[in-house]
Amino acid sequence: MSPADSGAASAEKARRKDKKQKRKKHKDATEDDCGAMMDEEGTPHEKMKKQKQTIDGREGEKMKMLRPTVSIAVAGSIIDNAQSLELATLLAGQIARAATVFRIDEIVVFDSTPASEKGGAGDDEESGARFLVRILEYLETPQYLRRRLFPMHKNLKFVGLLPPLDAPHHVRKHEWSEFREGVTLEGDRSKGTLVDVGLSKNVLVEQILEPGERVTVAMGTNRDLTTERKVVPPCTPREEMGSYWGYKVRYASNLSGVFRNSPYKEGYDHIIGTSEHGQIINSSELILPSFRHLLIAFGGLAGLEESIEEDTYFKGKHANDVFTSYLNTCPNQGSRTIRTEEALLISLQYFQDPIRRVEQQL
Repeated sequence: MSPADSGAASAEKARRKDKKQKRKKHKDATEDDCGAMMDEEGTPHEKMKKQKQTIDGREGEKMKMLRPTVSIAVAGSIIDNAQSLELATLLAGQIARAATVFRIDEIVVFDSTPASEKGGAGDDEESGARFLVRILEYLETPQYLRRRLFPMHKNLKFVGLLPPLDAPHHVRKHEWSEFREGVTLEGDRSKGTLVDVGLSKNVLVEQILEPGERVTVAMGTNRDLTTERKVVPPCTPREEMGSYWGYKVRYASNLSGVFRNSPYKEGYDHIIGTSEHGQIINSSELILPSFRHLLIAFGGLAGLEESIEEDTYFKGKHANDVFTSYLNTCPNQGSRTIRTEEALLISLQYFQDPIRRVEQQL
């Protein structure tokens, strides 16, 4: 072999090795960001299966531009303070709207009610946290899928009063989208699985899936509904189009469960607590470290301090030990109290610029 041929062979070998390493890096990042499914308790999305994606060079470049995820944790006890089922439903609707407007990726509802206070509830009674999970999931689901995924329940009585989220994945029947949410149907599995995606005709996907599962279907640009489609991970629209594709909902039995049961492989790398007792920093002066998964926590009726005291996992710890940052996002308030639904809107707007600055550095 001539020196020139030898050099070319070495260069080709190095190129292949570099390509292999890039693919492995992309695979690891994908599994962390969206391959880890939510470990939801009692939700209609529990059985959703992970789907494999074809990886190419262009996707590796897109991974570098991915927007970091932002999660919020909300105490379910805020529902217990509502004086009627209708008011509780309206409160849940406000939480859902705020999360959607500010493109929140995950809502974690933690149960802050002590176990001794739950004992008197009947079997038919849901805790405030479970109620909030149910309403949040219902509203996040596109309207054309709700009847199939949510059986009738007394706590859904007033959901018709709530304004729609009108998120990008709530695609109307006459609209075409490169991705649509769907639910798998019963039928012959010899050629694949039929999926209801809210169009005039069900579509066929190549994968064999159990009926009753919510899935994300890549529709592409071909509007021929007889063409076979493919189920993709729910994070794909966010990766490929940069579109907000709704929030996931997770239940946690206490505040520590919010952190310990994170769906992300490496957990949350920056955790912020909000309280009137927190540090006061102007939004323009707040500098967040580079993060992949940010969590912002909101307390219940008595604040995050009480949730920490009641959690045995945090025994002897204070708020500054639990959270990376502990902030007061609404100083000099005129009212003695700020309700959680108010705190959500105030705080999520407060964090917009700091989060944007982090994204610009990526």
